[in-house]
Amino acid sequence: MLARMLIRSLHCSKFQCLSLRGFITVTPQQVLKPGDVLRKARAFTEEDVLQYSKPGAVYVSQNLNFKFPVYIGDEIIGEVQATNLRENRNRYLAKFKTRCFKNGELVIDGEAVALLPTLTAEQKQQ
Repeated sequence: MLARMLIRSLHCSKFQCLSLRGFITVTPQQVLKPGDVLRKARAFTEEDVLQYSKPGAVYVSQNLNFKFPVYIGDEIIGEVQATNLRENRNRYLAKFKTRCFKNGELVIDGEAVALLPTLTAEQKQQ
């Protein structure tokens, strides 16, 4: 779920930009390229789970391997790394390696594919 939320947070249709607030490896106006890593830590609440049940992201596919359990309230560091990018009808098909960590231990790994409106990243001020 964190991987999907990370990728969904990349989509910012109003401004047609990637919203990377809180990600540590991206600079303002950086263009996403293979090898880039996006990382964010958070603890999920029951409200997050309810809100996620109403997804609005352009998500193509996901494959996950669950290594250890994750519970509501656990702080998780989610990481997505762009591995392949290609243009597709004025959008970009992006393939990501996805990983989630709990207390430094890998708990979920896999891959995801999403459609992005642009590869330009704009970091928002916090």
